[in-house]
Amino acid sequence: MLGYLNAGLDAIQARLAWVATDPVDWKFYLQVCSWSVCLFESYLLLRQFPLYSKTEPPPVLAEHFKPDTFKKSQAYGKDKAKFSLFSGLYKQVIESLFLHYGLVAWSWKAAGKIIAKLGYGQEYEILQSIAFTFTLLFVSGLPSLPLSVYQTFVLEEKHGFNKTTPALFVADMLKGWAIGFVIGAPFLAGFLSIFKWAGDRFVPWLMAFLLIFQMSMVVLYPTVIQPLFNKLSPLPEGDLRTRIEALASKLKFPLKHLYEIDGSKRSSHSNAYFFGLPWSKHIVVFDTLIKQSKPEEVEAVLAHELGHWYYMHPSKLLLLSQFHLFTILALFPAFLRAPPLLRAFDFPPSVAAKPPTIVAFLLYQMLLAPLEAIVAMLMNAVSRRFEYEADRFACELQTMLKDEKMADMGDRLGRALVTLHVENLSTVWVDWLYSAYHHSHPTLTERLRALERYKAGVARQKDVAQKKEL
Repeated sequence: MLGYLNAGLDAIQARLAWVATDPVDWKFYLQVCSWSVCLFESYLLLRQFPLYSKTEPPPVLAEHFKPDTFKKSQAYGKDKAKFSLFSGLYKQVIESLFLHYGLVAWSWKAAGKIIAKLGYGQEYEILQSIAFTFTLLFVSGLPSLPLSVYQTFVLEEKHGFNKTTPALFVADMLKGWAIGFVIGAPFLAGFLSIFKWAGDRFVPWLMAFLLIFQMSMVVLYPTVIQPLFNKLSPLPEGDLRTRIEALASKLKFPLKHLYEIDGSKRSSHSNAYFFGLPWSKHIVVFDTLIKQSKPEEVEAVLAHELGHWYYMHPSKLLLLSQFHLFTILALFPAFLRAPPLLRAFDFPPSVAAKPPTIVAFLLYQMLLAPLEAIVAMLMNAVSRRFEYEADRFACELQTMLKDEKMADMGDRLGRALVTLHVENLSTVWVDWLYSAYHHSHPTLTERLRALERYKAGVARQKDVAQKKEL
């Protein structure tokens, strides 16, 4: 098997051999492509923007949105669109300036000076690569800090969602940097060690390493990392807990823990999700969702989430991501030893002659960014299909479990979705192209219409079954 894989990778290498020899103005290519993506995203925002001037919600939502609430939703959406338009162009200008003035090359040089002060030479490539990565991330991230401050303390504050204090904001930022270093440094060391050990045959081994890392993070993030930012407490005894545990038991969902998270500590937005390995799952419900919705409606939201589990959507997405990762890694060897690539981004001949692995990979990822925008759009299409399937699952629970108490699950889910959108002041008028590019979920209008179809389908099946019994 490995022999066939390596033969295929060698064939790809042969076709891309020109990358290592031909002088290409990669910087110009990246500038053109990144600006094209930025301008396209700006165009989508301009398509969406007029919809925030509508004075009434879609007919299917007219009875759910009070005039004052809809007005607030439109104002929130308009302010977010203005912010997104400005921040997108601002970030693109900063990125272009960084590219033009050679920030990547400067960061590699700065990393060499950092490790030299620690007594290490440039022969310690992995150590310099770690210093380079964090230097680049820190310097490139600084210009975005004012945007984060504005978004949290002006935009979200203006519309009543922000619960984050300045002290908490700073603490979260410092914790994020610390966690990034504690996890990122060993990850980078392992990542680069595989290249040194496996040579040109790194693809299967690197994929295995990345998969193990992903699975480890599935366990570590909610149990070790998230508690540093939010408190997870056992969901109190009561109607909601009884409903969730009963539903999980009927579906044979391997529920191990049921948590309530203090999401209101930072924001009044609400959500619910599950995580864990296949044999041990944990459900987390935001305290804001519990306050905003009735127990039977929260149960319906979790019925939708369990639909994702039932149809193995996380596993399917994981397989898709692995295929995507394979295509990326399969093309990378051609860029791994390509002096012209580094020369195009202002690296001196001494460094370009023997490209550091982390630098080559970073530049390669930057070149792929425009294509990744297309991939993300395709993944959104897959995700939206999965959302529809999970909604249908909730509607069909009464038939699947033969439990008439769940006959109104579709209605409950519809009410819960409306409540979530109302409380979060979510946009309800959405341009189709804007949604296709940005949204991993169907719009509220689309989901409510689909729920009506699913409920009608369940009713027809029930009528047919009853006629057969007669």
